[in-house]
Amino acid sequence: MNPTLSKDAVREIYESPILELIYRAATVHRQHHDPQEVQVCTLLSVKTGGCPEDCAYCPQAARYHTGVQAHKLMEVDEVLSAAQRAKDAGSTRFCMGAAWREVRDNRDFDKVLEMVKGVNQLDMEVCCTLGMLSETQAQKLKEAGLYAYNHNLDTSEEFYGDIISTRTYDDRLQTINHVQKVGISACSGGIIGMGESHDDRIGMLHTLASLPEAPESVPVNALVAVEGTPLEHQKRVSVWDMIRMIATARILMPKAMVRLSAGRVDMTMEEQALCFMAGANSIFAGEKLLTTPNPDVDADQEMFQTLNIRPRPAFKAQKLEAV
Repeated sequence: MNPTLSKDAVREIYESPILELIYRAATVHRQHHDPQEVQVCTLLSVKTGGCPEDCAYCPQAARYHTGVQAHKLMEVDEVLSAAQRAKDAGSTRFCMGAAWREVRDNRDFDKVLEMVKGVNQLDMEVCCTLGMLSETQAQKLKEAGLYAYNHNLDTSEEFYGDIISTRTYDDRLQTINHVQKVGISACSGGIIGMGESHDDRIGMLHTLASLPEAPESVPVNALVAVEGTPLEHQKRVSVWDMIRMIATARILMPKAMVRLSAGRVDMTMEEQALCFMAGANSIFAGEKLLTTPNPDVDADQEMFQTLNIRPRPAFKAQKLEAV
């Protein structure tokens, strides 16, 4: 995307009439992607709970009483077995999440590198979300075979301090820079429904689209309000707000994978179909997204059959670039 893109230009897209916005996004989507392909991803929490950060939406923060029990890092063979099951169920991308503030150079990181190597050997796109990391650590992940690194901006820079105080917005941007600098694709998006304004949503999309290199992957999450977190009383976000975010992201970042992520469990098949029409082309499969609920595999298979959608192959973007 053009780094000189103005926030007003993003606002003009975001605020356009919803049916016109969906039509425009669908047109852009068809120019860059097969509209009948949706990538199926699996997200596994390899180290759950006990996080020292204070992200207001997160049930894994140690300071909140959410019933999430802290667990040590899983063993490599457990993770590789889970990845194989995910592949057998149709996933082509496997993401491993650890409730860390930042990556530390220790035995746990060495185990994660072994996990990355193992999943890569399954011919799946392997992704990690481990908190902040240095350029040197990113390079080690790249050498192990990491395809993508998830590090969400979460919201706009202006609203960010209302949600998180334990790291800065610049910290997040710096990690994205480290990842992209070593040739790992960046996966970065955000959450809506946390009490932010439409201007905050526009601001987040503007920041993502204005990066020197737009993210390869943009997750759009609806807040899953968890009892015990500061945001436990937030109302469910409207599906039309999700569609507006997805469509605007698709127009701004036409080549990106736009991921319909958290909150899908509360959507009907018809609502999800509108999200796909608006440019979403990835979902997360499995019963949980880290610790929050997600539709079961049978429901997703029924949806794919009804909508005549097929799973996107792994590494498709790389293969197209090589042609």
